[in-house]
Amino acid sequence: MASGAQRTKDLLGIMTAQPVIPVIRIARVADAVPLARALAAGGLPAVEITLRTPAALDAIRAVAAEVPEAIVGAGTILDARQFDVAAEAGARFIVSPGFTPQLAAAAADSPVPLLPGAITPGEIMAAAEAGHSILKFFPAGQAGGAAFLKALTSPFAGIRFCPTGGIGPDNAADYLALENVVCVGGSWVAPDALVAAGRWGEITDLARRASELKRG
Repeated sequence: MASGAQRTKDLLGIMTAQPVIPVIRIARVADAVPLARALAAGGLPAVEITLRTPAALDAIRAVAAEVPEAIVGAGTILDARQFDVAAEAGARFIVSPGFTPQLAAAAADSPVPLLPGAITPGEIMAAAEAGHSILKFFPAGQAGGAAFLKALTSPFAGIRFCPTGGIGPDNAADYLALENVVCVGGSWVAPDALVAAGRWGEITDLARRASELKRG
């Protein structure tokens, strides 16, 4: 069983390897493998497939089995059962919009690292007490954006964030310039229309531009 320190190290390695984690919603399992390959070719091998569609778990299984260059994660995990099912499907990291004792227990019993969501100071403190120092900040745009995250730097000096929600090419740099932001999550690198049309080359171009964004 991996220790909490090892899980944090593993998660930090994923989050620091690229400035943007694509957050993708898979409607058709057949799209999962070519999409993951297109994103990896553009410099974004780590992807979060959200459990918002019936195809999500099969998509995770397909990417885990067929795209060795990808690091597939599972997003929108709401409880321990989903955590376990996603990990069994091959997810190498788990992302939740919030944090609960049930999720904390599931994460503690698994080698797969959890990126839990936290917005308020109380939520951040609760996650930190459970051993989580890398957190998802969602929905970033509606929760105060880059200005709010900047204000958290001093009281939570040991906490780093992956903000997601309302982030795109026009404002990603504002978040990445913050010292407590390790990366951002976003869906703009894989627009639904391009995925539906199978325009993988254009998605690779979007991923390449996103991979070149600089951190502060």
